[in-house]
Amino acid sequence: MTLHANALRLLLSSLALMVLAGCAAPMPAPDSDRAAGQWEAQQERLEDLDTWMLAGKAGLRTPQENTSANLDWSQHPHYYRILISGPFGSGRNTLEGREGRFSLTTSEGRFEAETPEALLQQQLGWTLPVSSLSDWIRGLPAEHSQYHIDHDELGFPRRLEQDGWEIDYRDWTLVESLWLPRRMIMEYGELRVTLVVTDWRPVLDD
Repeated sequence: MTLHANALRLLLSSLALMVLAGCAAPMPAPDSDRAAGQWEAQQERLEDLDTWMLAGKAGLRTPQENTSANLDWSQHPHYYRILISGPFGSGRNTLEGREGRFSLTTSEGRFEAETPEALLQQQLGWTLPVSSLSDWIRGLPAEHSQYHIDHDELGFPRRLEQDGWEIDYRDWTLVESLWLPRRMIMEYGELRVTLVVTDWRPVLDD
C-alpha cells in the first residue's frame, strides 16, 4: 500500500472518529481488575451506548512511514465530530457527520459526501470502513457485515476480524461501571493503526 504524506494526514483525520478532548478524568481501574462474566453482564448497556467523548493518540505505520497524532471525538445519536492535531504542520482537520451528510475540513478546504467512505474515496482515491469504527471502539462488531470474534479467558473480546480488518484488543479500562477498550491495534494488509484512549467519557442513561 503506497500512501503519500497528505493521505496519511487525512487517514488519521478519519480515524479521529475515535476521540474527544476532555477535562481531567478519574483514575481508571487497572485492566487486571477484570473478571469472568463482566463482559456478558454489560452487553446490553454497551450496545445502547450512543453518546460519548474521548481523547487519545493514534499511531499509523506503513512500509513507507510511521506517524502519529492526537485525536478528539464527540459522538451523539445523530451527530459526530472528530478533531485531529499532531506534528503534521497542517493545522487541525475535522470530520463531521450529521443525518446522512458528512464533511471533511482540512487545510485545503471543506469537502462533503453522502457517506464517510465515499468522502475518503473522493479525496484519497481509496476508503476505510469509517462507519464500523463507532462499534469497534466499544469492543463490538459492526452490524452490517459478517465477522469472526475470539474472546479471552474472561470472556472479553480479544480479536475481531471484519471487512478485511483485524482488530486486537490489548487493554481495557473501567469507566462509569462500564469496561471499555483502552488500547487496540487495527491491521489491514500492510497498514497498522494503534489507538490508545487516554480519556473515555461515556454518557449513560440513569
